[in-house]
Amino acid sequence: MLAWYDGAARVLPWRAPPGSAPPDPYRVWLSEIMLQQTQVATVIPYFERWTARWPDFASLAAADDAEVMSMWAGLGYYARARNLLKGARAVVAEHGGRLPDTEAALLTIPGIGPYTAAAIAAIAFGRRAVVVDGNVERVVARLFAIPTPMPAAKPAIRAATDTITPDTRAGDFAQAMMDLGARICTPRSPKCLFCPIAAGCTARIEGEPERYPVKAAKKARPLRQGTMFWLTNANRVWLVRRPDKGLLGGMRALPTGPWEAEPPVLADAPTAANWRMLDTVATHGFTHFELVCALAAARWDGQTALAPGEWWPIADLESAGLPTVFAKAARLFREDGACGG
Repeated sequence: MLAWYDGAARVLPWRAPPGSAPPDPYRVWLSEIMLQQTQVATVIPYFERWTARWPDFASLAAADDAEVMSMWAGLGYYARARNLLKGARAVVAEHGGRLPDTEAALLTIPGIGPYTAAAIAAIAFGRRAVVVDGNVERVVARLFAIPTPMPAAKPAIRAATDTITPDTRAGDFAQAMMDLGARICTPRSPKCLFCPIAAGCTARIEGEPERYPVKAAKKARPLRQGTMFWLTNANRVWLVRRPDKGLLGGMRALPTGPWEAEPPVLADAPTAANWRMLDTVATHGFTHFELVCALAAARWDGQTALAPGEWWPIADLESAGLPTVFAKAARLFREDGACGG
């Protein structure tokens, strides 16, 4: 695996070349948080903008919360951005601006769980750690032909990974396994002829590599409904700030009622107005539910009271850093020409 990695490693902005000194721990930490539930190609431009703005723990710890959340907009799973801020501030306040180098100490930093602690310890500090992300799970499940369905197979996969993790170059080994899963041992049509460990792969010997990891039956995600409101005044739209805690916490957003199983109502509008319902709806898939929102538009009369928020130029709406679900709705409102927007 290491010999293959030496010649085939992906060039990524947070990595050091194979066999060289470990990369900057800040960049490893940042990349690992950003890569949670997000693909490499999506992360790279965010990572490059982020490190240009905040190149180290001290600069991020001193950053304005709203600017951080705006910079994160579109990357999803917004709790990660809040945890990056908390983590940077903890590193500065409690560790002198230097990331701890052991799994146990790393686990005390906000936002770092067992996988992330292992990945940072191995990649940034060269410590032996068992690193198992989604790509590694797939490689190991096939290598050992582990028959238990996911996620119940996770302990067996981790134990199997432990048996093949070397004492030296553990960080390079972890990244080699990740690259193998991303480029060769793919979910569909794995390129077994190019795999450096194909000779010992039990799933390949069985002739059914795509059977692994065995998937449990999927449960249907529940449906939630709501209403998003587009209130305009002189080519501006009214935006609110979502509560710090909860889904999309701290982000700018269009006003919206609660997202529940029941049909939406206009009672949750940000002000009394002559609301017009659009003929289309905004849909978005979250991890644990599907959202369908009715869309209501109106012009503000300049007299009625408004819920707390701010006017934002419609022509510059992209700079507001709206989460994807609200950016989708904003496009629908603008395409409709709702109230001059």
